[in-house]
Amino acid sequence: MKIHLPNSAFLGNIDPFLKALDTSDPKKLEITANKNWISIHPMVLSMVAAIGITITDPSKITCEKLEATSKHYLKRMGLFDFLRIDSDIRITEHEPAGRFIPLTQIKDSISLTKFITEMTPLLHLDPKHAGPIKYIVSELVRNVLEHSSSQYGAILSAQYYKESNIIRIGVADTGVGIKRTIGHSYQVSTDLEAIRLALMPGITGTTRREGGTEFNAGAGLFFIKSIASVNHNFFVIYSGDAMYKLLKRTTREPKLYADPFRDRHSTNDRLPHWNGTVVGIDISLDATQEFSTLLDLIRKIYVEAVKERKEAKYKKAKFI
Repeated sequence: MKIHLPNSAFLGNIDPFLKALDTSDPKKLEITANKNWISIHPMVLSMVAAIGITITDPSKITCEKLEATSKHYLKRMGLFDFLRIDSDIRITEHEPAGRFIPLTQIKDSISLTKFITEMTPLLHLDPKHAGPIKYIVSELVRNVLEHSSSQYGAILSAQYYKESNIIRIGVADTGVGIKRTIGHSYQVSTDLEAIRLALMPGITGTTRREGGTEFNAGAGLFFIKSIASVNHNFFVIYSGDAMYKLLKRTTREPKLYADPFRDRHSTNDRLPHWNGTVVGIDISLDATQEFSTLLDLIRKIYVEAVKERKEAKYKKAKFI
C-alpha cells in the first residue's frame, strides 16, 4: 500500500487523500509526505496506524525522511510506534490530558473503558453534556469489537483544537467491512448501499428485527451523525470502495432524518478499496445547549423510523 500525507487532510477536504490511496499491495506500506507542512485529521492518523499493524514484517514498512516541522506532531501522536520504525525525531513529551489522545489500539472492553476515561477531560464539558458523546464513541468502538472480526480491534486518536473549540476523532479498523456485516441480515449489492443502511436507526447486522435487539439497537452511527448535523460539523464513514460525508447544514434549525441520503451530504463509490471501516467526526463543543434537544430529536426519529419499517413490513402482500 502507498500513502501520501498531504499538507492538509481534514474531513472537509478528505476526498483527494482517499482517492490517492494505493491499496494494491496489502503486504507492504510506503509512506511519503509533503515537504513543507503536514496537517491531518485524526482519522488519517488512525488509518495509517491501522494499516501499519497489519503488516507482520516491519521491513516492509518504509517512511521517507520527514522534513516538515509538523513531523513532531506525528511523533507525539505515536504514529511511528505503530509503524515500528525509528523516525529519528526527538521530542519532549508533555501530559496530553485535555489536549489530545495519542493513537490507541482497543481490542476489548477494558481498553475501551480506559479510552473513554482519557477522553473525558478532552471534551471540556460538564458531565451531563459529556455523557452523550462518551456514550456515542463507546457505541462506535463497540461496533468494531462486535462486528469487524478484526484481530487488531479498533485504532483511535483524537485532538482538541482550543481556538475553534472542536474535538476531532478518528476510528479505523481493518476488518470485514460494513457490506459484509450488514449482509448478514439484509441484501445489499454495494458498499454505499450498506453504508446507507448502517446509518439508519434501528438497523443492525446482528438481526433483521426492527429496532435491533436489547443488546444492539442499531443506532450508534445514527447518533454520531446526528450530533455532527446539529452542531454544523462534518462526519465521514468509509468502507470498501465507498464513502459517505455529512456536509455542514445551511439552516440553523436542526432536522434529523432517518435516511442519511436526505441530509446534506456527498458520496463516492469509486474509491480505493478499504478492507474494514473508517469513521471521522468533528464535534463542536460550543453548542452544548442543543444537546438536550438533540437527544429528544434522536429518540423521536429512532422510534418513528422503526415504526415505519414495521408498518411497511406488515403491509407487504402475503402469499399462501
